[in-house]
This record gives sequence, C-alpha cells and structure tokens, in this order.
Amino acid sequence: MTKLNVKAKDKSTYILTLTFADADGTAVTPNALTWSLTDGVGQIINSRENVTVTPSEEISIALQGDDLNLDDGIHRVVTIEGNYNSITYGNSLPIRDQASFKIDDWLNVIPGA
Repeated sequence: MTKLNVKAKDKSTYILTLTFADADGTAVTPNALTWSLTDGVGQIINSRENVTVTPSEEISIALQGDDLNLDDGIHRVVTIEGNYNSITYGNSLPIRDQASFKIDDWLNVIPGA
C-alpha cells in the first residue's frame, strides 16, 4: 500500500491524481475503473464504494467535506480496481492498488485573537 505524505485537512478538499502504466512502464488507459474510500479498518466512508470513473490515462479523484470528516477517524484508504489491455501481456489485466493518508484536525483558532 502506498502511504501518502501530504495530510488532508478536516472537511476540506483533497485531490488524488492517478496515472497508469503496464509492467514495462508504458502508459495505459484502463478499460474500467472504480474507487472506494474506507477508514483504517475497512469501513466505507460517506457511501464512497465502487465509484465508477471515466477511464483516462490520468484521472483525478476529488475527496471533500464528509469524505474527510475527522469524526470518522484519522485514517483513510482509497482503493482502486479495474482492468486494462496490454499489447505485450494480454487483455483485461487487473488493476488493484491502495493509498493511505491521514487527516489533520482543524483547530478553531481565531487569527489575531
């Protein structure tokens, strides 16, 4: 699992940009792709389960608001699943990956107070 170093802010916006490559490092466009968002123990967050993505060489997933609600725990895991075709290795090859990150708390500090 990939651990992302940049933390999300509680109830803010967090953008994940994904690119895809075959075993040789050649860029590929998935045939089909979905993503899910869970907490650190696998519970689905904000009904984000098997969200369909329009396949492209590069996609962005915008997590926001309740996706990043610290009340649901500090840990998040994004799971990507799909398949792609490779000229060298065949068709409908599976794509499966996960990335984890943490959420920073929002402090109710009034500037200048």
